[in-house]
Amino acid sequence: MSATIARIEVSVFTTVARTAVDTHGHRHPSAAHEVKEALLTVTDSDGVSGRVLVHPDHLRPAVLDGYIRPALLGQDPLDRERLWTSLARKQRGGHGRLTDRALGSVDLALWDLAGQRTALPVWKLLGGARDRVPAYASTMCGDEIPGGLATPADYAAFAEQLVERGYRAIKLHTWMPPVAGAPSVELDIAACTAVREAVGPGIELMLDANHWYSRTEALKLGRALQELDYYWFEEPMEEASVSSYRWLADQLDIAVIGPETSWGKNFTRAEWVTAGACDILRTGVTDVGGITPAVRTLHLAEAFNMDCEVHGNGSGNLSLLGATLNGRWYERGLLHPQVDFDEVPPHLHSQVDAMDKDGTVLLPQRPGLGDDFDLDHISAHTVTSW
Repeated sequence: MSATIARIEVSVFTTVARTAVDTHGHRHPSAAHEVKEALLTVTDSDGVSGRVLVHPDHLRPAVLDGYIRPALLGQDPLDRERLWTSLARKQRGGHGRLTDRALGSVDLALWDLAGQRTALPVWKLLGGARDRVPAYASTMCGDEIPGGLATPADYAAFAEQLVERGYRAIKLHTWMPPVAGAPSVELDIAACTAVREAVGPGIELMLDANHWYSRTEALKLGRALQELDYYWFEEPMEEASVSSYRWLADQLDIAVIGPETSWGKNFTRAEWVTAGACDILRTGVTDVGGITPAVRTLHLAEAFNMDCEVHGNGSGNLSLLGATLNGRWYERGLLHPQVDFDEVPPHLHSQVDAMDKDGTVLLPQRPGLGDDFDLDHISAHTVTSW
């Protein structure tokens, strides 16, 4: 008889962070401070557990008791496709409480549990296309910090450091509110120009413009990026307007990539493809509701002979890249000259995405997703659970 899901728990614990978000949700360096994280644990009747980090607000008790536990308890944890579909359909009447991030967290935990049961990495369970992937450096948004990312020259200096570290591709996030005067097409062009001049022609460059521009502003910026030989142009406008992206993609030679934030999982991505709104498709475990729909998106792109890049870092997205050849890079970051991204936080024994001197990340060999949690630390610092 197959094991069934016996317990679903969220443990909220304290740990240390050296970054914080501003009033618009953009992450920047900060002094070391205590923050709360949460660990979702799904345990089957044989005592095998799948675990994934979640934001404490994404899986509140009302969401667990109202949606997750009724759908999963007593079920075969290996029936991921059926369980994911059951939960996704419950979103229709969920009034926004059962978010894609909550759905994705549960899906990731079930994939991790499957890896623990089989003693295999998730990327192997998904198909095992490659055991390493090149990374691109993804910067934090611009700021007003001396020696940070306050000027085009700062971006250029940091880009040189990133190339020395081993990265062969860099994606810029430039200035956003609440930084004074942001966003600015002219300032974005200045930063992108400074970086190209600093690293030369042998490094692939991309820009994520963070969706604040009008059509005409996006077109002006895109044409400048073409002249600088940037590889892709990401999210310059509000993504709810698919027609705006079709209009933009039709007029630019640089590849337009998307969508990132548009709700609708793999279904929305299909609409973008058929509308001609992007040249490179976008997916990610936090964007579409987990590994299960992200794999669908990857296969969708392949059917249209399109590249599909995975958005965001972490073990789930790394597992996706290990399972496909469609996706050039792993997004490593967010990076900043005043933050040591490779520093291991107290709740981990090691980073899942350590990078070598050639800019390559090896896929984890640990069973499951590959996260190396310090469960003793998490237990000792747990402040509440539900």
